[in-house]
Amino acid sequence: MSCWALLALKPPHLGKTRLAGTLSGTQRTQLVRAMFERVLDALGAAGEIDRVAVVTPDPGIVPHGVITLADPGGGLNHALDAGRRQAMAQGADEILILHADLPSLRADEVDTFVRHSRPAGLGFAPDRHGSGTNAIFLSPPGGFGFHFGAASFERHLHEARARAREHTVITLPGFAVDIDEPADLQHFSGPRAGLLEPFLPHWNMTRWTTRPQHFSPSHAAEHG
Repeated sequence: MSCWALLALKPPHLGKTRLAGTLSGTQRTQLVRAMFERVLDALGAAGEIDRVAVVTPDPGIVPHGVITLADPGGGLNHALDAGRRQAMAQGADEILILHADLPSLRADEVDTFVRHSRPAGLGFAPDRHGSGTNAIFLSPPGGFGFHFGAASFERHLHEARARAREHTVITLPGFAVDIDEPADLQHFSGPRAGLLEPFLPHWNMTRWTTRPQHFSPSHAAEHG
């Protein structure tokens, strides 16, 4: 069996637009690259992952040893579907789809998610809000539609039920937190900052409270 990890990434300078009022364009680009590198490091150290592939219109951001797949355009779901087909054509028997903005992802969590998803053949990792989907494991890779965007977790569950697919939901810290909005950065303040620490001093913590309206109920367009 050959298990591939598959990510989709737009050019870094076009990413994280919802942080535009918090970080400068240069800081957002640096943040995208830092999180992307963290995810690649985790995947590279994971024992269950055989190949890593990135669907992107910007091949220059993909490091040596990582497979670059063409992005046909049309948004995240189209990009991932195209990447899945290309990976299957190159021998992928299992695919782990995940986002490139998981700043605390660890290799052992990747292995845990893959191993616990294999018996069902379909596994989901929800975000910390329970509304978005930050990872999907598929074995075999085909026969499932992607619905990343607003309220994607429920839509992916509906897809599984509609196809009568056995599935499992696995909650792991490194898969649960992605960075899309200022409140997500706030969540990583203090001792949890990690690789985000260089970006945190640039914004005013008092601007962001924990009132519900500051926490988006779903991660739209870019992720989810």
